[in-house]
Amino acid sequence: MELMRGLTAEYATVKAPLPRSKKPLDFDAKGTWDKQKWDEAAKELGPAARIGDLVQVTHVDIEKDSIILEINGGMKRKGSWKDHISIGMGGATTPISNGGNSNAPSGTTIALRFNASIGEITATDVKKMLAPVLDFDKRSATEQYADTLPPEIKQAIEQKKPVEGMDRDQVLLALGKPARKTRETKDGVDFEDWIYGQPPGRVTFVTFSGAKVVRIKETYAGLGGTIAETPKPIQ
Repeated sequence: MELMRGLTAEYATVKAPLPRSKKPLDFDAKGTWDKQKWDEAAKELGPAARIGDLVQVTHVDIEKDSIILEINGGMKRKGSWKDHISIGMGGATTPISNGGNSNAPSGTTIALRFNASIGEITATDVKKMLAPVLDFDKRSATEQYADTLPPEIKQAIEQKKPVEGMDRDQVLLALGKPARKTRETKDGVDFEDWIYGQPPGRVTFVTFSGAKVVRIKETYAGLGGTIAETPKPIQ
């Protein structure tokens, strides 16, 4: 059947948070859903996928007035949302997470509900109906994730620059994995330095306190040790 062939194994990028749920999440064919019920499901069982995650339709059931779509294996699957975000450096991409799973953190099920018999409908029609929550176009998960960020953070990532206020995932998107990391405690406060570059040349120190970047320092080893100006913090 064209409808099942056109939906099964298809990938989509999440546009609204998807909760895990013991029962299928109702989604009206007119493009609306009960956000309060979805929020309650998320509070009970946690998220199945966050905005920007790449998910896959793993099974489709067609009923008289509903289409049931299993996402990432339904409630059977778990993982990490970071598995879908890759960073690009010099034409190559590297996942933020070390996990090899290409799916979202875990699974759930969506029930596309019609007020009457389904009738003649195509997979393309279903994808358009689900567009408020699932984007079936070919944009990458990284692009979708970047679209959810504050403009200042998004711009810094595009320019491959770290700025104060970024979290670790955002620094990874901007600069990639550090050459090495160091940790120290000063006056009872823990700091972690991510170090980029090798002497001679520019070496960048990105310092975290807790989850956020609190300081950035650039030195030019072998070139006089000049320290570059730290970019302005994100407000």
